[in-house]
Amino acid sequence: MQRTDGMKQTMAEVVAQRKTEMSPGRMFVEACAVKGLEASVEYDVTITDSLTSSRRKPRYPARNMLKVVDLSRDPRRYYWHESPPRPGDPEVNDAGLRREAASRFHKSPVPELHPTTAWVQVPPDLWEDAETFESFINYRLIVRLGTAENDTIIRGRGGLLNIPGIARMTSEGPFGSTILAACNEAEQMGGTADGLIINPVDYYTFMGNGRLMDDLEQNGMFIVRTRLVDPGTAIVGDFGHGALLFDAGRSVIRFAEPPPGTFAEPGIALMAEIYERVVINLPTNFFIVNL
Repeated sequence: MQRTDGMKQTMAEVVAQRKTEMSPGRMFVEACAVKGLEASVEYDVTITDSLTSSRRKPRYPARNMLKVVDLSRDPRRYYWHESPPRPGDPEVNDAGLRREAASRFHKSPVPELHPTTAWVQVPPDLWEDAETFESFINYRLIVRLGTAENDTIIRGRGGLLNIPGIARMTSEGPFGSTILAACNEAEQMGGTADGLIINPVDYYTFMGNGRLMDDLEQNGMFIVRTRLVDPGTAIVGDFGHGALLFDAGRSVIRFAEPPPGTFAEPGIALMAEIYERVVINLPTNFFIVNL
């Protein structure tokens, strides 16, 4: 649905719209009814963004933190990014007060997108029950794909933990928390730390020992809890202005032979795959912090 008033859709509007659309699982069920184990469906969307959760307690994926650029609908050749001054660079006016004034500007080609793949084994004859098979695809296969996507964005080749130029922060300074120290540092660079990626064990430890998580959320910070950040570390950054997720805007689900070691025993397997790559425009506004 296209909005003409410049406003984003509310969650209620998104849910209402998706109720009128055929789910990825239903589309595959219908293909399976015709082609059996030869079924393969290509989607003109990224299917990890095609379902709404029915959980009463939200748990957001990493993709929700990022501005997504769907290259199938918004083709681009380049993206811009900045880097901090190098030792020996000439002095820049007002850089003492506005550090970002000394940053260098760059353009780079949109990088090659990486495939993100998930697998499930299908219990024998599950496809004979269309409703159950649809639910299995939507809430097992695609949920598994969402976990794999988190891995791509956070830990994979080109993921946030492996992007050059993101500083590590170990000192709390006067703030009592490296998370708050990183928030301050982002603002001293002219940005705003609007996102935090943290392991659930640390999230709930902070929740049990004080109000830090509540305070951050009430201050507008978007928090993603995921096992894919090691306990004792977190990622803090200006996700709204400082990062992009390039997305192919296409996906596939099909029956296939999984790689060796994917499952403990043989069986019929389904594969789902999407294609994407995260980039950082403002590496000086991101920090990997030790808690």
